[in-house]
Amino acid sequence: MVEAINHWTISLIKLCAIKIIFVLIGGVTVTGGEPLLQVKFLIELFTRLKEQNIHTCIDTSGMVTLTDDIKELLSLTDLVLLDIKHIDTEKCKNLVGFSNKLELEFANYLSNNQIPIWIRQVLIPGYTDDEQDLLKLKDFISHLKTVQKVELLPYHDMGKFKWKKLGLEYALENVRDANSDDIKRAKKILEII
Repeated sequence: MVEAINHWTISLIKLCAIKIIFVLIGGVTVTGGEPLLQVKFLIELFTRLKEQNIHTCIDTSGMVTLTDDIKELLSLTDLVLLDIKHIDTEKCKNLVGFSNKLELEFANYLSNNQIPIWIRQVLIPGYTDDEQDLLKLKDFISHLKTVQKVELLPYHDMGKFKWKKLGLEYALENVRDANSDDIKRAKKILEII
């Protein structure tokens, strides 16, 4: 089976800046950057993977417009790992520079079209750990019909050196890493213990 897909994937993968993780037992997960920026490539890739009965997964922010191409790709997708940057629109703008409107619409589309979702959020002390925001996130998730898992990813500053090396300001300079107590507290609020 691996030989059958290697023939066509190797040349396609060389054309694309998407990191593809292939696990024989689990299938194929595409991640990035933002893999949905390569939607035409992914439609072709996922079409061929589905022909081979290989599980498909996308790790995305969901901050894209739901075009016909995106909808076609999602029809070929078995699981979406959806990163919700922040549940509050204004706080999301302050954190990442964009509203959360598109990612929340994306989540609702997935749910309404029976596409399984794992919700993921980076827990950033002082930014995404406010109790009221976590309760709003819990409420939003409770209305999604296809959420299989909720993951909290502890913030860390391991990439800070890259920003400094490029001479860029690191926006979260004075933010401490999230610790296990932060994660436990947030899980308790979200009731995902």
